This record gives sequence, C-alpha cells and structure tokens, in this order.
Amino acid sequence: MDGTSRHLVDFDALAKDAGYAAAIECDPGRMLSSHAVKRFFCSFWWPRIDLYRHLLQRLFLWRLKLQEPDLMVLGMDTMVMDNDEARVHGVKPAYKRVKGFQPLQMTWQNHIIDAVFRRGDAHSNNGNTMERMVRHMVARIRKPYRADVAIIVRMDSELFDQKLFEAFEDLSIGYICGGKLYEPVKEFVAQSQRSQAAWGRYKQGSQVWQYLELGTRCGRWKSFRRALFCRPLYQDAQMVLPFARPDTVVVTNLGMGQAIDVALTKAGHDQWLQGQGIIAGDHGRGSEELVHRALKDFGFEQLPFKRFAPNATFFDTMLVAFFLYESFKHDVCAPVVEPVG
Repeated sequence: MDGTSRHLVDFDALAKDAGYAAAIECDPGRMLSSHAVKRFFCSFWWPRIDLYRHLLQRLFLWRLKLQEPDLMVLGMDTMVMDNDEARVHGVKPAYKRVKGFQPLQMTWQNHIIDAVFRRGDAHSNNGNTMERMVRHMVARIRKPYRADVAIIVRMDSELFDQKLFEAFEDLSIGYICGGKLYEPVKEFVAQSQRSQAAWGRYKQGSQVWQYLELGTRCGRWKSFRRALFCRPLYQDAQMVLPFARPDTVVVTNLGMGQAIDVALTKAGHDQWLQGQGIIAGDHGRGSEELVHRALKDFGFEQLPFKRFAPNATFFDTMLVAFFLYESFKHDVCAPVVEPVG
C-alpha cells in the first residue's frame, strides 16, 4: 500500500505491471491480488487486532526511553473519519454531520501512542473507554520507564466529566480540560467585572487574554476544582469589543496541592501551576489537532472494507506506519552535535 490508490482493485492492475514488481524487488508471480489482500485483512479479529495496540505502545516506550522526558503532556481527543458515501458496517453519523468512524486517540508530541477504533456515533466519553485507556497508559509509562515522571492530560470540553477527573486524581496525574459555561460561572464572572484586581492577563505574541480564577463545583461534584475563565482582548492585532469576545472556561487540578504539584515542582516545571501556564497549556491543544491532520494526510480517511473489523485492522496498520514515519523524520532531521575538541 504505497498511497497511490484507495481502491483494493488497484492491486490487480499492479500485479500485471512487471516494472512495478521490479521496483519493489518482487517476483511478478508473487504479486498480491485484491482478493489476497481482502483475505488477509478479513482473517483478523479482535484478539489479534488488540495486539496492534500492544505493538504501538512498545514503539512509544522505545521513543520514551530515547528522549527521557521528566514531564509528559498527553492529549486525548477523537478524530472523525469522513466515510459519508460508503456503505460500511460501523459508519454512523458523527458530530460533524457526516457518517464515518470516530476513533479515540492519545497523542504525545508528534505521535499517536494509543487509539481505539470506534463507530461514528460513539461520542468522546462513550462508556469507560477513556478511563481505561488512561489507566493503562499511565501504568505502561511508570512501570518500565519512571514511577515519578509528571504526567498531564489535556482534553476539550467534550470530555468534561467528574468521573474522569476523579480517576486522574486517583492516578496522581494532572489534567487540563475545557469546561462549560454554566449559569453559576456566568453569574460569578458578572459579579467580578468591577474588580479589576481579580483579573489577570496572559500575552502570547500580539494576542492578549484576560482571565479570572475561580472554584467550580458542578451538579453532584463532591468537591470544588480550580477553573479559569478566559476571554481574548485582541484578534489579529485588532481589539475585540466586549460583547463580541468569545468566553471559555478551563478546569484543572494543577496548583491545588495534590501530588502532581510536587512532581512538577521537583522536575522544574512549576510554571504549569500558575494561571498563565495553565492557559498556555490549554492553548497547546491545537498541536494535537495537527497530529490528527498529519495522520489523515499520511494515510486514508476513507477506509476500503465493508466490514468493521478489517477496517479496524487497516486503521491500526496505518497508525503503526505513521508512528515509524514520524520517528524516522525526527531521527534523520535531528541536528548532529559535533564533539568538542
């Protein structure tokens, strides 16, 4: 699968091309047909498909031991794969008003380190998939690598869930999650409008954000959590009028005296405990969207099979290849340090 076609029948045409067979150093009589490819992928079922996740995680540990970070920032999000015109098992309407698949993925730097292939209508926090994924990956990081490494998980508001927050706090890891503008938050912000001393400012380049720190306790939450209400003052160097400023809320456990604070301070990353550091971390979630876009550009968004399991196998194969591709780029393009003297 060299990326020149998304159709399995193209294998039949390639099998007759002696020049292509010579280019990949394969005997013409051993070239694959489309039927052979279908038989191969249809032979996979869930116990074997799960082995792909194990392989991907072993590749992740390989990179982790090479880089030896003392802080790990993980991203959690879903990626909609548009298969709107395909008659495929598992293709369901997603939140982007298209029919497709919606895998849940965990990212680290430029890599996707774990993923669960799911149908299109499986929302971000469907079932307990995310909690199980995070618990499993935290154990995979701490046991073979370092038990004291600081871990922060970043999420958007679709994963705003008290059960997830409690699971992260139980694991002694940090989280930064997009919140929701419930009425009590709006009322508190409205009451704080006149007190300018309570508001802080965060600047990045020509952009300036105004933020207010507060504690939030939604519904049946057992305790308050730290929250930051943010609004941009500028957009493309142009000041935004007060009524046109988009408001956002970020919920976190950083800076609340938990075990993650000690780990971050020990590692020299205590800037994550400050309001400006938390906002900067939340804005960094945009880089995780770029990883999803890079995966789609590298492989296929529209999957070739009619059955769900072969498509899951194809997707996991694509993830492994993408991980190796990103690792290759990093190793080849890394600057060479000349020895001194």
